[in-house]
Amino acid sequence: MARILILEDDTTFAQLLEGFLTKNGHEITLVTQVKQSFKQVENNEFDLLLIDYRLPDGTGLEVLSHIRDLGLSIPAIIMTSFNDVRTAVRSIQLGAFDYITKPVNPDELLMVIKNSLAKKDLKSIEPKETNSDFIKGKSAVADKLYQHISLVAPTDMSVIIQGESGTGKEFAARTLHQQSKRADKPFVAIDCGALSKDLAASELFGHVKGAFTGALNDKKGQFEAANGGTLFLDEVGNLSYEVQIKLLRALQERVIQPLGSTKQIPVNVRIITATNDDLANSIQQGEFREDLYHRLNEFKIQLPPLRDRGGDLELFINHFIQLSNRDLERNVKSISNEAKTLLLSYDWPGNLRELSNVIKRMVLLSPGDVAQISALPDEMMISVHHQSAPGNSSDLKAVNEQNEKALITETLIKVRHNKSKAAKILNIDRKTLYAKMERYGIE
Repeated sequence: MARILILEDDTTFAQLLEGFLTKNGHEITLVTQVKQSFKQVENNEFDLLLIDYRLPDGTGLEVLSHIRDLGLSIPAIIMTSFNDVRTAVRSIQLGAFDYITKPVNPDELLMVIKNSLAKKDLKSIEPKETNSDFIKGKSAVADKLYQHISLVAPTDMSVIIQGESGTGKEFAARTLHQQSKRADKPFVAIDCGALSKDLAASELFGHVKGAFTGALNDKKGQFEAANGGTLFLDEVGNLSYEVQIKLLRALQERVIQPLGSTKQIPVNVRIITATNDDLANSIQQGEFREDLYHRLNEFKIQLPPLRDRGGDLELFINHFIQLSNRDLERNVKSISNEAKTLLLSYDWPGNLRELSNVIKRMVLLSPGDVAQISALPDEMMISVHHQSAPGNSSDLKAVNEQNEKALITETLIKVRHNKSKAAKILNIDRKTLYAKMERYGIE
């Protein structure tokens, strides 16, 4: 049983969610406003947050920021309409575990909740053997990437891994560790984006009892936990300027000093960092120390976005289908031509993480051995349609026709191609709808 906080201003929908999740063994707390959710997470312990994106007094992103400021690591799932998917991807970059689009599919919701809770229970301190659930890819960019990893892994050089959210930065860091001389020592991963300013120094360097309010016992920092091995700092650009100074000293002198202590502890740690953003911009804005950047950037690895990986996309699709068949006890053997075309045309802003989630959802919603386009999220079709639509037209009639075609297409997707419902929503009769569909080539 998990304790779940639901933040949703549609009370009818929220009550439906509460009933459904309660029947599935979870303990639910309902709130309708951002401020109410702040009080709940400050005063109660939750295993999971289920957050609507658009709320009367703010957005779900404010809740994610508040959780991060409190130093809490509660998995959060963003609920959004299909028009807000790009925002949902940004929310993942801010710390959300996943997102789910409305109307919510019950089986999909249970799957996402299960994955979120499982992720919460994972510990990333112990080293792992090579992951058989991973596939490298065969494109030229993949070959270059793993050539660079093989070259730098055996050294003790500090490495910055740069790439968009979802490109697999932590896996690349683990691969570097596994191929290094430190492979039999700990691999410790820290999400710096989830650490508040006050907690970051304690998490990295430890503290002694009484060092600050709430420090009831001595605590060993992650530098000590990783001693002899590898320390992976994800989203290192989020560290405060004060903590950056302490980190630079630790790297230069190979010693740390726990908060509230005068004792210096020698450490031997290899540092791998990761970031979504170019830290050079943060340096120019005075948010990141240039001397620390050069200390961390002895070697840089750039992870390519999925849209630039060419034929690897099809390899990844097939690979994730196999994994999803195994995990969900399904037997999807192929994809319809229509669904495959959509998968290959979409630009994947959430990269491998988004692809993995979409394929898992597709397999879950495919009772037979052939996955159909109806098992893919509606927003993918809309996104691909907008990508291919002509832009910057100066022909007012053409622009109006493009908008009309897009509106009809989106409405048909919403109602699962029920023509009567679509006509009613569009406020036209069925005969007019059929005529417009024929005119615009909408099937």
